[in-house]
Amino acid sequence: MRYDTARLADFSVLRGEERKKEVDRFFLILVLILLSFGVIMVLSASFPRASYDPAHVTGGNAAYYFIRQLIFAAAGVGAMLLASRFPMGFYRRFAPHFMALTLLLLALVPFVGVKANGSRRWLGVGSLTLQPSELAKLAVVLLFAAMICRRRGRMRSFREGILPFALILAAIVALLMLEPHFSASIIILAIGAAMLFLGGAPLGWFAAAFGAAGAALGVLLIFFPYASTRISTWRDPFSGSSDEGYQIVQSLYTIGSGGLGGVGLGGSRQKYLYLPEEHNDFIFSVLCEELGFLGAALVLLLFALLILRGYRIALRCRDPFSFLVTAGITTLLALQVFLNVAVVTNLLPCTGISLPLFSYGGTALILQLAELGIVLSASREAESV
Repeated sequence: MRYDTARLADFSVLRGEERKKEVDRFFLILVLILLSFGVIMVLSASFPRASYDPAHVTGGNAAYYFIRQLIFAAAGVGAMLLASRFPMGFYRRFAPHFMALTLLLLALVPFVGVKANGSRRWLGVGSLTLQPSELAKLAVVLLFAAMICRRRGRMRSFREGILPFALILAAIVALLMLEPHFSASIIILAIGAAMLFLGGAPLGWFAAAFGAAGAALGVLLIFFPYASTRISTWRDPFSGSSDEGYQIVQSLYTIGSGGLGGVGLGGSRQKYLYLPEEHNDFIFSVLCEELGFLGAALVLLLFALLILRGYRIALRCRDPFSFLVTAGITTLLALQVFLNVAVVTNLLPCTGISLPLFSYGGTALILQLAELGIVLSASREAESV
């Protein structure tokens, strides 16, 4: 599904051409179903912790996280509908400005960011917080798509087709390491690589990049003991089930407790302060316990349909920028779903990756819906799907 760079010259960004009046309804319906499902799961997963409230954040209001998530969801739907109204040429024009703003915000985080759980990842104004790493994911997709379109037949060159993109990724990852935020770094590197692949970069450069990533991982394991501890815990979480492996062990217990049909919506036992981050990164574990294998399979099927529909819209796009952005956002969604499920099932080492449209959080949810709104905008301009 790559765009050959030689073909990019045959297209131009749509400026004033007749646009389809309606967005892709099937894509929109899938988004709204998953979002509704996610808000309900936040209510189910969060009320024990909201009621207990040892940090005096919720005031003992069992619906605290649910109400906030409902507000975030409403704001996100508004952002999605608004984003769907802007033509794709608008996103191409302002992609460099959006990246510049993102880099500025990332640079501010280590100095004035809000600290939580040993990391500074948020910028706060009063009770409102913003996580710039979420902006960075979208900024990479938009800017890389615009740059690839400008370079057209030069993507096979290292100086023109690889180096500028690598420098941008290096700058973003360096700023994220100051927080530190390893999971966001992994996702941004992966989506950057995906954009270059879609843009027609030679496959040989990807082999070199994987080699460099392996060497970097080796250095990380040698000089950062906590990284090697995470690998050891991943390989045998039950060896430290009361310490480093506690979270993933509880996640596996939670998933296993669900069986085929689950214990019923709202009936999870592990969410009663046994499972950490039960309404956030590990909400899929609670879903598995309450709805069982069948419910989890249904949610993953809905995500699969949404991802496939996104790629289908991308293939119907009539200009390269729309194709690259739509395919990039869809790939970003697919990456985050896969990585979250892989972490909570211990297929991959434990790291903080949220489940799109399900995990509690304002910045992530609103931006995810805005990104899907951009896909809807592309579907207006695409051929009939």
